[in-house]
Amino acid sequence: MATKVHMEALSPTMEEGQLVSWLKAEGDDVAEGDILAEIETDKATMELVARGAGVLRKQLLAEGGTAAVGTVIGVIADPDEDIAGLVAEAGETSAAAAADEGGEAAAEDAGEASEDEAEVAAEAAKADAEKPAERKAAAETAGADRADERGGGGRVRASPLARRLAEEQGLDLRSIEGSGPGGRIVKRDIERAAEAGVAPAEAAPAAGETVKVSQMRKAIAKRLVQSIGPIPTFYLTIEADVGRLLELRKRINARLEDSGEKVSVNDLILKATAEALRRHPEVNASWQGDTIERYGSVHLGVAVAIDDGLITPVIRNAETKGVAAIGREVRELAGRARDKKLKPEEYQGATFSVSNLGMFGIQEFTAIINPPEAGILAVGTVEEKPVVVDGEVVVRPRMRVTMSCDHRVIDGAMGAQFLATLRDFLEDPMMMVM
Repeated sequence: MATKVHMEALSPTMEEGQLVSWLKAEGDDVAEGDILAEIETDKATMELVARGAGVLRKQLLAEGGTAAVGTVIGVIADPDEDIAGLVAEAGETSAAAAADEGGEAAAEDAGEASEDEAEVAAEAAKADAEKPAERKAAAETAGADRADERGGGGRVRASPLARRLAEEQGLDLRSIEGSGPGGRIVKRDIERAAEAGVAPAEAAPAAGETVKVSQMRKAIAKRLVQSIGPIPTFYLTIEADVGRLLELRKRINARLEDSGEKVSVNDLILKATAEALRRHPEVNASWQGDTIERYGSVHLGVAVAIDDGLITPVIRNAETKGVAAIGREVRELAGRARDKKLKPEEYQGATFSVSNLGMFGIQEFTAIINPPEAGILAVGTVEEKPVVVDGEVVVRPRMRVTMSCDHRVIDGAMGAQFLATLRDFLEDPMMMVM
């Protein structure tokens, strides 16, 4: 019995996914639980597994294509099973969804895309029975119909996938013969044209670069709109003398030398933040509409820059971990974040976040709160500055830290008290153990 391959919700916030690559080709045997494809979600690249066994008869979504959660993107069936109805049904569903979400224009494009997919599948299923002469006649008829359409100044008919492929390869659609319904240009026509060397499209005036948006960048944009608009945010900044913190780091690394491990300034900042949050649970909280949730544990989100944007792996129960353990966990999670291999539970559920741009020489900045958290720290670089100590001007290492606060949860005095505790820990780390 045939099994539909759906675009699954592979992360809690996923609404659509991009197919990075098919790991099974059409015609490959598939066992239940086999990995079919790699899907880029809003946070990571995840594996899509087979929910049935048989042969991967049809791929309905091309690599690089995007589909909403629940969309049928493939069919698994027995080698001789008739799947034409399933393929056609998948195409009709895609068109209906597009009409609901995007109106008549979106429905037209989605319908063309589904016709492309359904037509290719139907043709493959009857290829053995169709005579070469009949195929040639059909193509000639389609070409004539399309010539009439173009002669009247009409728009070149092509599926959205064909248009995208033609644009990527610099091909002029007007010079390509289509073999789809009514002479529509479909994917295989672009592939044939590319192999045959069809004339490239006329060069358009230079207009910079249009970059395709990744699923992660879409999620970031959505979250930022949710944050900066609805959340009443204010900012508090402190400057700390981190001379003793730097000395402590040297002593810790000397102890860790034999193990090959090292702790960073950021690891110490994370430890100090976790301790300050433990002592100020009113800051380790979130707005819940008509209540405020104060958390019993500190799950610290650590902002990590990757190629597609930003992700915040979570150090769970950070207040219970030593600085060396925090450092190990941050490096391990950051490495997998850059490889897009994080599991959803490893980047969801933070209660407070820290973003450090000090390594890029940024002196001071403000970070945007990640809902539903009530605050985020923005950490700047360590600078040697002249300051007055005991009536004398001396040069000391100084660092600026700015907290973005959700005013529904954190008042000014409350935030100031938290930052005062944090500054105490940064300036005299021994206070963390008192």
